[in-house]
Amino acid sequence: MTQRLAQIALVVDDYDRAIAWYTEKLGFTLVEDTVLSETKRWVLVAPKGSDGCRLLLARAATPHQEQAIGNQSGGRVFLFLHTDDFAQDLAAMKAKGVEFVREAERQPWGTVAVFRDLYGNLWDLIEARPNNE
Repeated sequence: MTQRLAQIALVVDDYDRAIAWYTEKLGFTLVEDTVLSETKRWVLVAPKGSDGCRLLLARAATPHQEQAIGNQSGGRVFLFLHTDDFAQDLAAMKAKGVEFVREAERQPWGTVAVFRDLYGNLWDLIEARPNNE
């Protein structure tokens, strides 16, 4: 049996605002945007060139869900964006106004910097050393 993660739901306040941020600031691709009802859409974004796990941008529908926006992991780094060109992606993201809360540092396994998305979720930008993927 083979299994894989296909999507991770990320609670957002507004579909269009979230799509704009992830596509314009991070350069993600809008994979799908399907209207399901008057209030619900199926919105998938993914890093360019990725054939792996995607983000499902899920608009909060209740006050309880609204409380989770930006804090789905209790303030810990939540998502890990791997790249094969750390310097280029770091420069591009900074040029587009992405806020880095921890500058780049080399680790035995690779290079990492921590950034915050528009909701406050923390992400690692990582370029792993060979054999450390």
